[in-house]
Amino acid sequence: MLRSLHVENYVLIDSLDISFPEGLVIITGQTGAGKSILLGALGLALGGKSEASLIGTHGETCVVEAGFTFGEDPLLKEKLRENDIEDTGALLIRRVVNRSGRSRSFVNDEPVSLPVLQDLAGRLVDIHSQHQTLRIADPSFRLSLLDHHAGNGQRLAACREAWSTWQSTRKELDSVSRRLSQLEEEKDYHEAQFRRLDEAHLREGELEELEEEQKQLAHAEEIKELLCTAESLFFPEDEREPLTRQLKEAGKLLERCSRFIPSLEPLSGRLESARLELEDIADEVAAVNARVDVSPERLEQVEDRMSLLYDLLKKHGVREIPELIAIREELSGALFDATSLQSRKEELEKTCRKAAAAYSQAADSLHQARLDAAQGFSEAVAGSLRFLELPHAVFHVEVAPAAEGPSGKDLVRFLFSSTGETPADVSKVASGGELSRIMISLKAMMARYAEMPTLIFDEIDTGVSGSVADRMGSMICDMGQDMQVFAITHLPQVAAKGEAHYLVSKEKDVTSIRRLTQEERVREIARLLSGEVISDAAVANAEALLGLSLL
Repeated sequence: MLRSLHVENYVLIDSLDISFPEGLVIITGQTGAGKSILLGALGLALGGKSEASLIGTHGETCVVEAGFTFGEDPLLKEKLRENDIEDTGALLIRRVVNRSGRSRSFVNDEPVSLPVLQDLAGRLVDIHSQHQTLRIADPSFRLSLLDHHAGNGQRLAACREAWSTWQSTRKELDSVSRRLSQLEEEKDYHEAQFRRLDEAHLREGELEELEEEQKQLAHAEEIKELLCTAESLFFPEDEREPLTRQLKEAGKLLERCSRFIPSLEPLSGRLESARLELEDIADEVAAVNARVDVSPERLEQVEDRMSLLYDLLKKHGVREIPELIAIREELSGALFDATSLQSRKEELEKTCRKAAAAYSQAADSLHQARLDAAQGFSEAVAGSLRFLELPHAVFHVEVAPAAEGPSGKDLVRFLFSSTGETPADVSKVASGGELSRIMISLKAMMARYAEMPTLIFDEIDTGVSGSVADRMGSMICDMGQDMQVFAITHLPQVAAKGEAHYLVSKEKDVTSIRRLTQEERVREIARLLSGEVISDAAVANAEALLGLSLL
Protein backbone atom coordinates (compact mmCIF):
# COMPACT_ATOMS: atom_id res chain seq x y z
CA MET A 1 0.00 0.00 0.00
CA LEU A 2 1.02 3.62 -0.46
CA ARG A 3 2.60 4.77 2.80
CA SER A 4 4.16 8.12 1.88
CA LEU A 5 4.48 10.65 -0.90
CA HIS A 6 7.23 13.24 -1.22
CA VAL A 7 7.06 15.86 -4.00
CA GLU A 8 9.50 18.66 -4.84
CA ASN A 9 9.06 21.34 -7.50
CA TYR A 10 6.29 19.55 -9.41
CA VAL A 11 4.04 22.01 -11.30
CA LEU A 12 2.32 24.00 -8.50
CA ILE A 13 3.69 21.88 -5.64
CA ASP A 14 6.79 23.46 -4.10
CA SER A 15 7.40 20.83 -1.48
CA LEU A 16 5.11 18.20 -0.02
CA ASP A 17 5.53 15.35 2.46
CA ILE A 18 2.49 13.30 3.36
CA SER A 19 1.84 9.86 4.82
CA PHE A 20 -1.25 7.69 4.36
CA PRO A 21 -2.93 5.04 6.53
CA GLU A 22 -4.45 1.69 5.62
CA GLY A 23 -8.07 1.32 4.55
CA LEU A 24 -10.18 4.04 2.94
CA VAL A 25 -8.59 7.45 2.30
CA ILE A 26 -10.91 10.26 1.24
CA ILE A 27 -9.49 13.21 -0.74
CA THR A 28 -11.55 16.31 -1.46
CA GLY A 29 -10.87 19.89 -2.49
CA GLN A 30 -12.34 22.74 -4.43
CA THR A 31 -12.33 22.63 -8.21
CA GLY A 32 -8.90 23.78 -9.41
CA ALA A 33 -7.24 23.18 -6.05
CA GLY A 34 -4.88 20.65 -7.57
CA LYS A 35 -6.32 17.18 -6.96
CA SER A 36 -5.34 16.22 -10.50
CA ILE A 37 -1.84 17.65 -9.92
CA LEU A 38 -1.42 15.47 -6.86
CA LEU A 39 -2.57 12.41 -8.79
CA GLY A 40 -0.29 13.39 -11.66
CA ALA A 41 2.71 13.48 -9.31
CA LEU A 42 1.94 9.97 -8.14
CA GLY A 43 1.44 8.87 -11.74
CA LEU A 44 4.87 10.28 -12.61
CA ALA A 45 6.46 8.26 -9.81
CA LEU A 46 4.76 5.16 -11.16
CA GLY A 47 6.23 5.59 -14.64
CA GLY A 48 4.01 8.20 -16.28
CA LYS A 49 5.18 10.45 -19.10
CA SER A 50 7.88 12.94 -18.15
CA GLU A 51 7.95 16.46 -19.61
CA ALA A 52 9.91 19.63 -18.87
CA SER A 53 6.59 21.42 -18.30
CA LEU A 54 6.13 19.38 -15.11
CA ILE A 55 9.05 21.19 -13.43
CA GLY A 56 8.08 24.09 -11.18
CA THR A 57 9.84 27.42 -10.78
CA HIS A 58 12.12 26.54 -7.86
CA GLY A 59 14.87 24.52 -9.52
CA GLU A 60 16.05 22.66 -12.58
CA THR A 61 14.54 19.31 -11.59
CA CYS A 62 11.45 17.91 -9.99
CA VAL A 63 11.48 14.88 -7.70
CA VAL A 64 8.66 12.55 -6.71
CA GLU A 65 9.13 9.74 -4.18
CA ALA A 66 6.47 7.20 -3.29
CA GLY A 67 6.93 4.73 -0.43
CA PHE A 68 5.06 1.40 -0.53
CA THR A 69 4.74 -1.68 1.61
CA PHE A 70 3.51 -4.99 0.24
CA GLY A 71 2.64 -8.45 1.46
CA GLU A 72 3.03 -11.87 -0.07
CA ASP A 73 2.67 -11.06 -3.75
CA PRO A 74 4.50 -13.86 -5.64
CA LEU A 75 4.46 -11.98 -8.97
CA LEU A 76 5.85 -8.78 -7.42
CA LYS A 77 8.54 -10.72 -5.55
CA GLU A 78 9.49 -12.50 -8.77
CA LYS A 79 9.81 -9.15 -10.57
CA LEU A 80 12.10 -7.89 -7.79
CA ARG A 81 14.30 -11.00 -8.09
CA GLU A 82 14.46 -10.66 -11.87
CA ASN A 83 15.75 -7.09 -11.52
CA ASP A 84 18.13 -7.72 -8.58
CA ILE A 85 16.15 -5.50 -6.21
CA GLU A 86 16.30 -6.49 -2.54
CA ASP A 87 12.98 -7.74 -1.16
CA THR A 88 12.48 -5.98 2.19
CA GLY A 89 8.69 -5.82 2.08
CA ALA A 90 8.95 -2.12 1.23
CA LEU A 91 9.69 -0.15 -1.94
CA LEU A 92 10.82 3.45 -2.26
CA ILE A 93 10.23 4.61 -5.82
CA ARG A 94 11.91 7.86 -6.92
CA ARG A 95 11.61 9.67 -10.25
CA VAL A 96 13.74 12.71 -11.13
CA VAL A 97 12.91 14.86 -14.19
CA ASN A 98 15.24 17.55 -15.59
CA ARG A 99 14.62 20.55 -17.84
CA SER A 100 15.22 18.53 -21.00
CA GLY A 101 12.24 16.36 -20.09
CA ARG A 102 14.47 13.33 -19.52
CA SER A 103 14.05 11.37 -16.33
CA ARG A 104 15.84 8.89 -14.09
CA SER A 105 14.09 6.18 -12.08
CA PHE A 106 15.17 4.47 -8.87
CA VAL A 107 13.72 1.67 -6.77
CA ASN A 108 15.21 1.34 -3.28
CA ASP A 109 18.00 3.65 -4.51
CA GLU A 110 18.85 1.26 -7.36
CA PRO A 111 18.60 2.77 -10.87
CA VAL A 112 16.03 1.00 -13.04
CA SER A 113 14.72 1.43 -16.56
CA LEU A 114 11.31 2.98 -17.14
CA PRO A 115 9.75 -0.33 -18.35
CA VAL A 116 10.94 -2.04 -15.14
CA LEU A 117 9.46 0.77 -13.04
CA GLN A 118 6.14 0.54 -14.88
CA ASP A 119 6.13 -3.25 -14.52
CA LEU A 120 6.59 -3.00 -10.75
CA ALA A 121 4.05 -0.17 -10.43
CA GLY A 122 1.47 -2.34 -12.16
CA ARG A 123 1.53 -4.63 -9.13
CA LEU A 124 1.29 -1.80 -6.58
CA VAL A 125 -1.45 0.63 -7.64
CA ASP A 126 -4.51 0.65 -9.87
CA ILE A 127 -5.64 4.18 -10.70
CA HIS A 128 -9.20 4.54 -11.96
CA SER A 129 -10.06 7.98 -13.29
CA GLN A 130 -13.44 9.30 -14.36
CA HIS A 131 -12.32 8.91 -17.97
CA GLN A 132 -11.53 5.23 -17.52
CA THR A 133 -15.15 4.32 -18.12
CA LEU A 134 -14.08 4.42 -21.77
CA ARG A 135 -12.03 1.26 -21.08
CA ILE A 136 -15.22 -0.71 -20.81
CA ALA A 137 -15.18 -0.74 -24.62
CA ASP A 138 -11.64 -2.19 -24.63
CA PRO A 139 -11.77 -5.95 -25.40
CA SER A 140 -8.54 -6.65 -23.49
CA PHE A 141 -9.92 -4.85 -20.38
CA ARG A 142 -13.13 -6.91 -20.43
CA LEU A 143 -11.16 -10.13 -20.94
CA SER A 144 -8.83 -9.21 -18.08
CA LEU A 145 -11.76 -8.63 -15.70
CA LEU A 146 -13.31 -12.01 -16.48
CA ASP A 147 -9.96 -13.78 -16.14
CA HIS A 148 -9.36 -12.16 -12.76
CA HIS A 149 -12.79 -13.29 -11.61
CA ALA A 150 -12.20 -16.82 -12.93
CA GLY A 151 -8.74 -17.08 -11.35
CA ASN A 152 -7.24 -17.77 -14.75
CA GLY A 153 -3.73 -16.58 -13.91
CA GLN A 154 -2.02 -19.94 -14.43
CA ARG A 155 -4.20 -20.91 -17.39
CA LEU A 156 -3.50 -17.55 -19.03
CA ALA A 157 0.24 -17.91 -18.46
CA ALA A 158 0.16 -21.42 -19.92
CA CYS A 159 -1.80 -20.20 -22.95
CA ARG A 160 0.61 -17.32 -23.56
CA GLU A 161 3.61 -19.62 -23.28
CA ALA A 162 2.01 -22.13 -25.67
CA TRP A 163 1.21 -19.31 -28.11
CA SER A 164 4.77 -17.98 -27.93
CA THR A 165 6.20 -21.46 -28.57
CA TRP A 166 3.85 -22.06 -31.48
CA GLN A 167 4.50 -18.68 -33.08
CA SER A 168 8.29 -18.93 -32.76
CA THR A 169 8.18 -22.42 -34.30
CA ARG A 170 5.95 -21.17 -37.12
CA LYS A 171 8.31 -18.27 -37.73
CA GLU A 172 11.30 -20.58 -38.01
CA LEU A 173 9.32 -22.98 -40.23
CA ASP A 174 8.33 -20.12 -42.54
CA SER A 175 11.96 -18.98 -42.73
CA VAL A 176 13.21 -22.51 -43.51
CA SER A 177 10.44 -23.01 -46.07
CA ARG A 178 11.27 -19.76 -47.88
CA ARG A 179 14.98 -20.61 -47.93
CA LEU A 180 14.26 -24.13 -49.13
CA SER A 181 11.94 -22.85 -51.85
CA GLN A 182 14.65 -20.46 -53.00
CA LEU A 183 17.22 -23.24 -53.05
CA GLU A 184 14.83 -25.51 -54.96
CA GLU A 185 14.30 -22.82 -57.59
CA GLU A 186 18.06 -22.48 -57.99
CA LYS A 187 18.84 -26.16 -57.60
CA ASP A 188 19.16 -27.07 -61.31
CA TYR A 189 21.32 -24.04 -61.98
CA HIS A 190 23.53 -24.72 -58.96
CA GLU A 191 23.84 -28.39 -59.86
CA ALA A 192 24.93 -27.55 -63.43
CA GLN A 193 27.49 -25.05 -62.17
CA PHE A 194 28.80 -27.42 -59.53
CA ARG A 195 28.99 -30.34 -61.97
CA ARG A 196 31.04 -28.33 -64.46
CA LEU A 197 33.45 -27.11 -61.79
CA ASP A 198 33.67 -30.54 -60.18
CA GLU A 199 34.35 -32.28 -63.50
CA ALA A 200 37.10 -29.76 -64.23
CA HIS A 201 39.17 -31.31 -61.38
CA LEU A 202 40.57 -27.93 -60.44
CA ARG A 203 43.98 -27.75 -58.84
CA GLU A 204 45.83 -24.77 -57.42
CA GLY A 205 48.83 -23.73 -59.52
CA GLU A 206 47.69 -25.71 -62.55
CA LEU A 207 47.03 -22.73 -64.78
CA GLU A 208 50.51 -21.33 -64.21
CA GLU A 209 52.02 -24.71 -65.05
CA LEU A 210 49.94 -24.99 -68.21
CA GLU A 211 50.89 -21.49 -69.35
CA GLU A 212 54.59 -22.35 -68.99
CA GLU A 213 54.18 -25.68 -70.79
CA GLN A 214 52.18 -24.08 -73.60
CA LYS A 215 54.90 -21.49 -74.11
CA GLN A 216 57.52 -24.26 -74.45
CA LEU A 217 55.37 -26.40 -76.75
CA ALA A 218 54.51 -23.46 -78.99
CA HIS A 219 58.25 -22.75 -79.51
CA ALA A 220 59.48 -26.33 -79.29
CA GLU A 221 61.13 -26.39 -82.71
CA GLU A 222 62.99 -23.14 -82.11
CA ILE A 223 64.09 -24.33 -78.68
CA LYS A 224 65.24 -27.66 -80.10
CA GLU A 225 67.29 -25.95 -82.78
CA LEU A 226 68.98 -23.60 -80.31
CA LEU A 227 69.80 -26.37 -77.86
CA CYS A 228 71.22 -28.59 -80.60
CA THR A 229 73.46 -25.77 -81.81
CA ALA A 230 74.63 -25.10 -78.27
CA GLU A 231 75.28 -28.77 -77.71
CA SER A 232 77.29 -29.02 -80.98
CA LEU A 233 79.66 -26.38 -79.71
CA PHE A 234 80.58 -28.62 -76.83
CA PHE A 235 80.79 -31.68 -79.03
CA PRO A 236 81.74 -30.66 -82.65
CA GLU A 237 81.06 -33.18 -85.38
CA ASP A 238 84.28 -32.35 -87.33
CA GLU A 239 87.71 -33.73 -86.60
CA ARG A 240 88.27 -31.45 -83.62
CA GLU A 241 88.37 -32.76 -80.10
CA PRO A 242 85.42 -31.85 -77.83
CA LEU A 243 85.85 -28.49 -76.10
CA THR A 244 86.14 -30.00 -72.64
CA ARG A 245 88.84 -32.42 -73.77
CA GLN A 246 90.80 -29.57 -75.34
CA LEU A 247 90.55 -27.65 -72.05
CA LYS A 248 91.83 -30.68 -70.18
CA GLU A 249 94.83 -30.91 -72.49
CA ALA A 250 95.52 -27.19 -72.10
CA GLY A 251 95.48 -27.62 -68.35
CA LYS A 252 98.09 -30.33 -68.52
CA LEU A 253 100.34 -28.09 -70.67
CA LEU A 254 100.10 -25.24 -68.17
CA GLU A 255 100.88 -27.63 -65.34
CA ARG A 256 104.07 -28.71 -67.07
CA CYS A 257 105.08 -25.08 -67.66
CA SER A 258 104.52 -24.26 -64.03
CA ARG A 259 107.73 -26.07 -63.19
CA PHE A 260 109.55 -23.22 -64.86
CA ILE A 261 107.05 -20.43 -64.26
CA PRO A 262 105.39 -21.03 -60.85
CA SER A 263 102.77 -18.30 -61.45
CA LEU A 264 101.13 -20.56 -64.07
CA GLU A 265 100.19 -23.19 -61.51
CA PRO A 266 97.04 -21.38 -60.28
CA LEU A 267 95.90 -20.89 -63.85
CA SER A 268 96.09 -24.63 -64.39
CA GLY A 269 93.74 -25.13 -61.39
CA ARG A 270 91.31 -22.47 -62.56
CA LEU A 271 91.24 -24.03 -66.01
CA GLU A 272 90.39 -27.38 -64.47
CA SER A 273 87.51 -25.85 -62.51
CA ALA A 274 86.19 -24.19 -65.65
CA ARG A 275 86.40 -27.47 -67.50
CA LEU A 276 84.39 -29.27 -64.84
CA GLU A 277 81.73 -26.53 -64.84
CA LEU A 278 81.49 -26.63 -68.64
CA GLU A 279 81.12 -30.40 -68.56
CA ASP A 280 78.20 -30.00 -66.12
CA ILE A 281 76.63 -27.34 -68.32
CA ALA A 282 77.06 -29.50 -71.38
CA ASP A 283 75.35 -32.43 -69.64
CA GLU A 284 72.44 -30.20 -68.53
CA VAL A 285 72.01 -28.78 -72.06
CA ALA A 286 71.98 -32.31 -73.45
CA ALA A 287 69.44 -33.44 -70.86
CA VAL A 288 67.11 -30.47 -71.53
CA ASN A 289 67.48 -31.01 -75.25
CA ALA A 290 66.48 -34.61 -74.82
CA ARG A 291 63.33 -33.61 -72.88
CA VAL A 292 62.12 -31.03 -75.36
CA ASP A 293 59.25 -32.64 -77.20
CA VAL A 294 57.95 -31.27 -80.45
CA SER A 295 54.31 -32.51 -80.07
CA PRO A 296 51.39 -30.73 -81.74
CA GLU A 297 49.02 -33.19 -80.04
CA ARG A 298 50.20 -32.25 -76.55
CA LEU A 299 50.10 -28.57 -77.47
CA GLU A 300 46.48 -28.96 -78.51
CA GLN A 301 45.64 -30.74 -75.23
CA VAL A 302 47.30 -28.01 -73.15
CA GLU A 303 45.58 -25.20 -75.02
CA ASP A 304 42.18 -26.93 -74.72
CA ARG A 305 42.69 -27.29 -70.97
CA MET A 306 43.74 -23.64 -70.68
CA SER A 307 40.70 -22.58 -72.68
CA LEU A 308 38.41 -24.47 -70.28
CA LEU A 309 39.99 -22.83 -67.26
CA TYR A 310 39.85 -19.36 -68.84
CA ASP A 311 36.16 -19.88 -69.65
CA LEU A 312 35.39 -20.89 -66.06
CA LEU A 313 37.27 -17.88 -64.69
CA LYS A 314 35.37 -15.53 -66.98
CA LYS A 315 31.97 -17.12 -66.31
CA HIS A 316 32.31 -16.77 -62.56
CA GLY A 317 33.95 -13.35 -62.68
CA VAL A 318 37.16 -14.33 -60.87
CA ARG A 319 40.86 -14.25 -61.77
CA GLU A 320 42.42 -17.23 -60.02
CA ILE A 321 41.84 -20.97 -59.70
CA PRO A 322 41.57 -20.88 -55.86
CA GLU A 323 38.55 -18.59 -56.27
CA LEU A 324 36.92 -21.15 -58.57
CA ILE A 325 37.58 -23.85 -56.01
CA ALA A 326 35.91 -21.70 -53.33
CA ILE A 327 32.85 -21.23 -55.57
CA ARG A 328 32.70 -24.98 -56.15
CA GLU A 329 32.71 -25.59 -52.40
CA GLU A 330 30.04 -22.96 -51.88
CA LEU A 331 27.81 -24.57 -54.48
CA SER A 332 28.40 -27.93 -52.87
CA GLY A 333 27.35 -26.45 -49.52
CA ALA A 334 24.20 -24.95 -51.03
CA LEU A 335 23.22 -28.31 -52.50
CA PHE A 336 23.89 -29.94 -49.13
CA ASP A 337 21.92 -27.21 -47.38
CA ALA A 338 18.87 -28.04 -49.44
CA THR A 339 19.01 -31.63 -48.20
CA SER A 340 19.68 -30.51 -44.64
CA LEU A 341 16.93 -27.87 -44.74
CA GLN A 342 14.44 -30.40 -46.01
CA SER A 343 15.14 -32.55 -42.95
CA ARG A 344 14.86 -29.48 -40.69
CA LYS A 345 11.58 -28.50 -42.34
CA GLU A 346 10.12 -31.93 -41.64
CA GLU A 347 11.22 -31.71 -37.99
CA LEU A 348 9.73 -28.22 -37.63
CA GLU A 349 6.45 -29.32 -39.19
CA LYS A 350 6.13 -32.03 -36.54
CA THR A 351 7.10 -29.58 -33.77
CA CYS A 352 4.66 -26.99 -35.12
CA ARG A 353 1.79 -29.47 -35.13
CA LYS A 354 2.54 -30.39 -31.51
CA ALA A 355 2.84 -26.71 -30.52
CA ALA A 356 -0.46 -25.89 -32.25
CA ALA A 357 -2.15 -28.77 -30.43
CA ALA A 358 -0.68 -27.61 -27.10
CA TYR A 359 -1.90 -24.06 -27.74
CA SER A 360 -5.35 -25.27 -28.74
CA GLN A 361 -5.57 -27.34 -25.57
CA ALA A 362 -4.49 -24.38 -23.41
CA ALA A 363 -6.91 -22.03 -25.21
CA ASP A 364 -9.76 -24.54 -24.84
CA SER A 365 -9.05 -24.85 -21.12
CA LEU A 366 -9.09 -21.06 -20.82
CA HIS A 367 -12.31 -20.88 -22.85
CA GLN A 368 -14.09 -23.39 -20.62
CA ALA A 369 -12.94 -21.59 -17.46
CA ARG A 370 -14.30 -18.33 -18.87
CA LEU A 371 -17.62 -19.94 -19.75
CA ASP A 372 -17.85 -21.42 -16.25
CA ALA A 373 -17.10 -18.04 -14.64
CA ALA A 374 -19.27 -15.88 -16.91
CA GLN A 375 -22.58 -16.54 -15.14
CA GLY A 376 -21.19 -15.86 -11.66
CA PHE A 377 -19.50 -12.72 -12.95
CA SER A 378 -22.75 -11.53 -14.52
CA GLU A 379 -24.77 -12.18 -11.37
CA ALA A 380 -22.22 -10.45 -9.12
CA VAL A 381 -22.20 -7.28 -11.24
CA ALA A 382 -25.99 -7.32 -11.61
CA GLY A 383 -26.32 -7.65 -7.83
CA SER A 384 -24.04 -4.63 -7.29
CA LEU A 385 -26.04 -2.62 -9.83
CA ARG A 386 -29.29 -3.43 -8.04
CA PHE A 387 -27.64 -2.32 -4.79
CA LEU A 388 -26.77 0.94 -6.55
CA GLU A 389 -30.47 1.49 -7.28
CA LEU A 390 -30.76 0.00 -10.72
CA PRO A 391 -33.42 -2.54 -9.67
CA HIS A 392 -34.21 -3.77 -13.16
CA ALA A 393 -30.62 -3.87 -14.41
CA VAL A 394 -29.53 -6.80 -16.49
CA PHE A 395 -25.82 -7.45 -16.95
CA HIS A 396 -24.64 -10.33 -19.05
CA VAL A 397 -21.13 -11.52 -19.91
CA GLU A 398 -20.92 -13.12 -23.33
CA VAL A 399 -17.90 -15.21 -24.35
CA ALA A 400 -17.69 -15.29 -28.14
CA PRO A 401 -15.17 -16.77 -30.60
CA ALA A 402 -12.32 -14.51 -31.70
CA ALA A 403 -9.07 -14.69 -33.61
CA GLU A 404 -6.35 -16.78 -31.99
CA GLY A 405 -3.89 -14.87 -29.86
CA PRO A 406 -1.74 -15.08 -26.75
CA SER A 407 -4.82 -14.72 -24.50
CA GLY A 408 -6.70 -17.50 -26.24
CA LYS A 409 -9.43 -17.33 -28.84
CA ASP A 410 -12.22 -15.58 -26.97
CA LEU A 411 -13.88 -12.18 -27.17
CA VAL A 412 -15.75 -10.97 -24.10
CA ARG A 413 -18.76 -8.69 -24.49
CA PHE A 414 -20.55 -6.86 -21.67
CA LEU A 415 -24.27 -6.60 -22.39
CA PHE A 416 -26.42 -4.26 -20.29
CA SER A 417 -29.96 -3.06 -19.90
CA SER A 418 -31.18 -0.75 -17.14
CA THR A 419 -34.82 -1.62 -17.80
CA GLY A 420 -34.63 -5.40 -17.89
CA GLU A 421 -35.19 -5.51 -21.63
CA THR A 422 -32.90 -7.24 -24.11
CA PRO A 423 -29.37 -6.19 -23.12
CA ALA A 424 -27.00 -4.60 -25.64
CA ASP A 425 -23.36 -3.51 -25.73
CA VAL A 426 -22.81 -1.61 -22.48
CA SER A 427 -20.61 1.08 -24.08
CA LYS A 428 -23.47 1.97 -26.44
CA VAL A 429 -26.52 1.95 -24.17
CA ALA A 430 -25.32 2.98 -20.68
CA SER A 431 -25.56 6.60 -19.55
CA GLY A 432 -22.72 8.39 -17.74
CA GLY A 433 -24.21 7.67 -14.32
CA GLU A 434 -24.87 4.05 -15.24
CA LEU A 435 -21.31 3.65 -16.51
CA SER A 436 -19.99 4.97 -13.19
CA ARG A 437 -22.07 2.42 -11.30
CA ILE A 438 -21.01 -0.37 -13.64
CA MET A 439 -17.33 0.51 -13.33
CA ILE A 440 -17.37 0.65 -9.55
CA SER A 441 -19.16 -2.69 -9.49
CA LEU A 442 -16.48 -4.13 -11.76
CA LYS A 443 -13.69 -2.59 -9.69
CA ALA A 444 -15.20 -3.86 -6.45
CA MET A 445 -15.22 -7.37 -7.84
CA MET A 446 -11.76 -6.99 -9.35
CA ALA A 447 -10.40 -5.82 -5.98
CA ARG A 448 -11.41 -9.14 -4.47
CA TYR A 449 -9.51 -11.18 -7.03
CA ALA A 450 -6.64 -9.06 -8.35
CA GLU A 451 -4.77 -8.80 -5.00
CA MET A 452 -3.98 -5.16 -5.76
CA PRO A 453 -2.70 -3.53 -2.54
CA THR A 454 -3.84 0.02 -3.47
CA LEU A 455 -6.81 1.18 -5.54
CA ILE A 456 -7.39 4.85 -6.43
CA PHE A 457 -10.78 6.14 -7.55
CA ASP A 458 -10.58 9.56 -9.20
CA GLU A 459 -14.15 10.90 -9.19
CA ILE A 460 -15.63 7.56 -10.21
CA ASP A 461 -18.88 8.86 -8.71
CA THR A 462 -19.38 11.36 -11.55
CA GLY A 463 -22.99 11.38 -12.70
CA VAL A 464 -24.53 10.03 -9.49
CA SER A 465 -25.94 11.68 -6.38
CA GLY A 466 -28.21 11.21 -3.41
CA SER A 467 -28.79 7.70 -2.09
CA VAL A 468 -26.93 6.19 -5.05
CA ALA A 469 -23.83 8.17 -4.08
CA ASP A 470 -24.26 6.98 -0.49
CA ARG A 471 -24.43 3.37 -1.60
CA MET A 472 -21.47 3.85 -3.90
CA GLY A 473 -19.57 5.25 -0.92
CA SER A 474 -20.53 2.19 1.10
CA MET A 475 -19.12 -0.09 -1.62
CA ILE A 476 -15.87 1.89 -1.67
CA CYS A 477 -15.78 1.72 2.13
CA ASP A 478 -16.28 -2.06 2.05
CA MET A 479 -13.34 -2.37 -0.36
CA GLY A 480 -11.27 -0.44 2.15
CA GLN A 481 -11.73 -3.28 4.65
CA ASP A 482 -9.45 -5.53 2.61
CA MET A 483 -7.15 -3.09 0.85
CA GLN A 484 -6.05 0.53 0.73
CA VAL A 485 -8.53 2.62 -1.28
CA PHE A 486 -8.19 6.30 -2.21
CA ALA A 487 -11.41 8.05 -3.19
CA ILE A 488 -11.03 11.46 -4.79
CA THR A 489 -14.59 12.75 -4.71
CA HIS A 490 -16.87 15.78 -4.81
CA LEU A 491 -19.84 13.95 -3.26
CA PRO A 492 -20.49 14.44 0.47
CA GLN A 493 -22.10 11.00 0.74
CA VAL A 494 -18.81 9.40 -0.37
CA ALA A 495 -16.57 11.84 1.50
CA ALA A 496 -18.29 10.92 4.77
CA LYS A 497 -17.14 7.30 4.55
CA GLY A 498 -14.03 5.96 6.22
CA GLU A 499 -11.82 7.60 8.82
CA ALA A 500 -8.96 9.35 6.97
CA HIS A 501 -9.95 12.52 5.12
CA TYR A 502 -7.41 14.72 3.29
CA LEU A 503 -8.01 18.16 1.83
CA VAL A 504 -6.22 19.48 -1.26
CA SER A 505 -6.02 23.27 -1.32
CA LYS A 506 -4.29 26.00 -3.26
CA GLU A 507 -3.02 29.30 -1.89
CA LYS A 508 -1.08 31.79 -3.99
CA ASP A 509 -0.83 29.23 -6.80
CA VAL A 510 0.79 26.66 -4.50
CA THR A 511 -0.96 23.30 -4.03
CA SER A 512 -0.82 21.47 -0.69
CA ILE A 513 -2.57 18.57 1.04
CA ARG A 514 -3.22 17.84 4.72
CA ARG A 515 -5.25 15.47 6.85
CA LEU A 516 -8.35 16.99 8.42
CA THR A 517 -9.35 16.90 12.05
CA GLN A 518 -12.85 15.79 12.85
CA GLU A 519 -14.08 19.38 13.16
CA GLU A 520 -12.42 20.36 9.88
CA ARG A 521 -13.93 17.33 8.23
CA VAL A 522 -17.42 18.38 9.29
CA ARG A 523 -16.93 21.80 7.70
CA GLU A 524 -15.47 20.30 4.48
CA ILE A 525 -18.44 17.96 4.06
CA ALA A 526 -20.76 20.86 4.83
CA ARG A 527 -19.02 22.81 2.06
CA LEU A 528 -19.63 19.92 -0.32
CA LEU A 529 -23.29 20.01 0.67
CA SER A 530 -23.96 23.76 0.47
CA GLY A 531 -21.09 25.47 -1.34
CA GLU A 532 -18.90 28.31 -0.15
CA VAL A 533 -21.50 29.66 2.29
CA ILE A 534 -21.74 26.99 4.99
CA SER A 535 -25.10 27.03 6.73
CA ASP A 536 -25.99 25.56 10.08
CA ALA A 537 -28.24 23.09 8.26
CA ALA A 538 -25.29 21.97 6.11
CA VAL A 539 -23.17 21.47 9.26
CA ALA A 540 -25.93 19.45 10.87
CA ASN A 541 -26.33 17.40 7.72
CA ALA A 542 -22.58 16.81 7.58
CA GLU A 543 -22.57 15.66 11.20
CA ALA A 544 -25.42 13.31 10.36
CA LEU A 545 -23.53 11.86 7.40
CA LEU A 546 -20.52 11.29 9.67
CA GLY A 547 -22.71 9.71 12.33
CA LEU A 548 -21.76 12.38 14.87
CA SER A 549 -25.33 13.43 15.58
CA LEU A 550 -25.95 10.04 17.12
CA LEU A 551 -23.17 10.49 19.67
